[in-house]
Amino acid sequence: MSRKPVAAGKSSFDLIDPSAFFAHVEIDPGGRILDAACGVGRYSIEISRRLDEKGVIHAVDLWDEGIEILKKTIAERHISNIHPIRADITKHIPVEGESIDFGLMATILHDLSPEEQDRTLREMVRVLKPGGVLAVIEFKKIREGPGPPIAIRMSEQETEAKITKYGFLKTYQGEIGEFNYLMNFRKTG
Repeated sequence: MSRKPVAAGKSSFDLIDPSAFFAHVEIDPGGRILDAACGVGRYSIEISRRLDEKGVIHAVDLWDEGIEILKKTIAERHISNIHPIRADITKHIPVEGESIDFGLMATILHDLSPEEQDRTLREMVRVLKPGGVLAVIEFKKIREGPGPPIAIRMSEQETEAKITKYGFLKTYQGEIGEFNYLMNFRKTG
């Protein structure tokens, strides 16, 4: 795909406090992780350091250049537990159903249309194991700072309402930086 997505190349990882993020997410060192709309994989690379020899990250993005940059980075750093995948998360996430322990959607939900949000969240339900965790990072709905226009930012209440309608239970909500919040949800059923 030659078309570059709106926010491609930018990573909210540069805006968050990584220690606050990792203090509030449950990542099993031997788990199967999904980084949905991973971009160049900044979150994937940091998460990979917390995994053991059994742990694996499926880093999925539609942006060819981002996936190629991630492939180059993991080759240069000899990282073997990240599997970059080019795919459209709004259509199909190419991993087995109920195989993911922890899913991450970092500052992507606001960029999707309501229909794309729904399709993506249905895919997250499909791929997460029962009891699996979905972590969502979004920009606070404020005018200050970097990020998308306020008109498309999602408040914590909007994000929670959107995600819980798919059978997720919110387990955490808090700030992880001046401009971003983190919400964790557990898949029920």
